[in-house]
Amino acid sequence: MPSTLGPDLAADPKIPATARRDFGFLPVPRCAYLGSSGEIGYGRVLAFAVAATFTAMNLYYSQPLLVQLAQAFKVDDLQVSRIPILLQAGYATGLLFITPLGDILQRRQLVLIFIVTSGALTVGLAVTKSLIVFEILSFLTAIATVTPQILIPLTADLAPANRRATFIALVLAGLLTGVLIARVFAGIIAQYSSYRNVYWMGAGGQFFLAIVLYLVTPPVPVKNTNLSYWQIMKTMAKFAVTEPILIQGCAIFFCSAAIFSGFWVTMTFLLDGAPYHYSTLVIGMFGLVGLSGIAMSPIIGRAVDKLVPWAATLVAISLVLASQIIETFGAQKSVAAVILATIILDIGAQATQVSMTAVIFGIDPDARARLNTLLVGSIFLGQVAGTAIGTKLYVSGGYKLSSGIRVVFAAVELLALLVRGPHAPRHTWLGWAGGMNLRKPSSPAPPEMEEEITAEKPKSAAE
Repeated sequence: MPSTLGPDLAADPKIPATARRDFGFLPVPRCAYLGSSGEIGYGRVLAFAVAATFTAMNLYYSQPLLVQLAQAFKVDDLQVSRIPILLQAGYATGLLFITPLGDILQRRQLVLIFIVTSGALTVGLAVTKSLIVFEILSFLTAIATVTPQILIPLTADLAPANRRATFIALVLAGLLTGVLIARVFAGIIAQYSSYRNVYWMGAGGQFFLAIVLYLVTPPVPVKNTNLSYWQIMKTMAKFAVTEPILIQGCAIFFCSAAIFSGFWVTMTFLLDGAPYHYSTLVIGMFGLVGLSGIAMSPIIGRAVDKLVPWAATLVAISLVLASQIIETFGAQKSVAAVILATIILDIGAQATQVSMTAVIFGIDPDARARLNTLLVGSIFLGQVAGTAIGTKLYVSGGYKLSSGIRVVFAAVELLALLVRGPHAPRHTWLGWAGGMNLRKPSSPAPPEMEEEITAEKPKSAAE
């Protein structure tokens, strides 16, 4: 657990100015400092989760607005379709080149910089009358939308050991909530007013949360003062090819994201066609069904905290597989099957991400920003693959073929988990060494034992 500053130390003249002032001039409020335990509680975690919601929404506002945007800028559908592509490209750029900075810079300051920047750029999206400027601002906004990916490793660092998965689950739930409700929010606002109001409200939400984060984000010490930017990029590449549990997790995340994105994209085609013929508004409201799975976040987190992460992941992947089987054989017969598959998929996908994130963050606590970058990168690639494959198979073979390939993805995901047992040592690629106990020991254990990586202390990425 990284050391931090309690409230009694906030005014201590021996404390360096970097810990008492942001950017050398902005005082850190006393309420931002942590207590003597150096751990965060539910209040700060909920603030982080809400911030993750509003910043993640930046990436999805445009999707239901494309028709209005084309009319406003007087361009055709092909030209305006570049906007979602630029948003995804910008987000990928931010993930790869900015998120790892959390391992070498003050994370409180990074969070404040990027949420204010994304809010300011969103104002630009609300006022510009040029498509080219809108596209440039969309790309830059997406780059700045990395606040959740800085907050997630920070949460893992500062959470009590027995609540780490619970707190990670809450911040991830905030992120997923933003993904699910952005389209609904934007669609409803634009239905009754200008699309510009969507961006004005988004900017206002981000500026408000910038104030909240200024008050609650703790000024924890920099994790690696001896590493340069190029060194963290080099060690990140090394992690990607030398850590079995990380590679296993990335494979699982890739498949899970491919299933999730393919499911939501092709669901639009399913509900628009026979036998449902639902309106665009009704189809959009199906995004709210996914919130039922997000509401299970506290329960998911507590379950993961009590189980060995491998066991929690096994249950989660089994739920994902079950959801896709239900979808394949029942979605074209009953809307109840669609709703059931949606709820089970959301619970399973979120539980998979929470459990695997908790265990992979244990590889090296000083490199969690880099590890998170690799995990989220695999999710991004999975989303691209799932969308492309799902759409192509739907067009060529119908919904059953499209959903059937997601059953295959779920089976591959399960196989990727089963090649390593629940207690396989950190550097073991294949095998079930270490036994089959699926519950964490009740007695206190070192963090590296607690996270089921290995009995040996993780080495620093700088070594």
